[in-house]
Amino acid sequence: MLNQELGGVALVGTGSAAPQAVLDNGGLERRVETSDEWITTRTGIRRRHLAAPGESLTDLAELAGRRALEMAQMEAADLDLILLATSTPDDLFGSAARVQGQLGATRAVAFDLTAACSGFVFGLVTAAQFLRTGVFRNVLLIGADLMSRWVDWDDRRTCILFGDGAGAVVIRASDRDRLLGFEMRSDGTQNSSLTLNFQAQARSLEPATATDGSPLAVALGTYQTVAMNGPEVYRFAVRRVPEAIEKALFKANRTAADLDWLLLHQANQRIVDAVAQRLEIPPEKVLGNLCEHGNTSAASIPLALDAAVRDGRVKPGDAIATAGFGAGLSWGAAVFEWGA
Repeated sequence: MLNQELGGVALVGTGSAAPQAVLDNGGLERRVETSDEWITTRTGIRRRHLAAPGESLTDLAELAGRRALEMAQMEAADLDLILLATSTPDDLFGSAARVQGQLGATRAVAFDLTAACSGFVFGLVTAAQFLRTGVFRNVLLIGADLMSRWVDWDDRRTCILFGDGAGAVVIRASDRDRLLGFEMRSDGTQNSSLTLNFQAQARSLEPATATDGSPLAVALGTYQTVAMNGPEVYRFAVRRVPEAIEKALFKANRTAADLDWLLLHQANQRIVDAVAQRLEIPPEKVLGNLCEHGNTSAASIPLALDAAVRDGRVKPGDAIATAGFGAGLSWGAAVFEWGA
């Protein structure tokens, strides 16, 4: 039955989790031809957390979700929906249902949402639609990725960038709408700029044959490693992300001067700085975790948000503009106020 009383959404709890193992830039110096100074000055990254072979995305996502529920003072059984934004599930069929099972969220429907580094923002907007229409009251949105599984650790252009982690937000139906505006975009013509492509390996089905008697072969499923055109992605991000944030601000009837915080996907410090400068947002209003975590794809925004909420920087009522951008190519922005 639709709830006609509540037409808004509120973000009321955050949580995060990261693997214990840490690889700093000094460790990468021993692996590939690079240096701590080169990585730090060009990306802002000093360390990244990497999952061990026995660690799973499901376990990290569950832990982040459990911590978000604790902050929101909500039981898992109260959840109606679990959205898992990820490009690196434990199971290609999806991992959200496994997270649901491990949390004990027996009433919740659960599904994966794949939009790469835009996944958390896309997930936030998706969750809001279910809540605003009154179909659901309580949603757990998790952004989680284990990028280390899909990185070529001999490719110094990409291996320096990525890390593993999970972040989560509890979003609740509210009589006051805290999601003030959003913008979502995609451009498949630039898809080749950032990919993790399927790699076909032919597998013969002999002695079976097609109905016309011809030999049969199918592809054995496997994937390549992350491939990225760094300069092209940089140009795309510094051009499109500010535009998306400005459109989200317009829909929210706000300006950049009204913001308390800017929280971007943590891809590269140069991108973060360029976007902030274009929007005329000072560095002290920019949240981030690049130094500690690197690029954790869909996890980067909720990881940074959780840290800022827990250390007291983000306070109830603070206005935050956030944006995700990456493979697809896709990008999206949202303006929201933190708290009930």
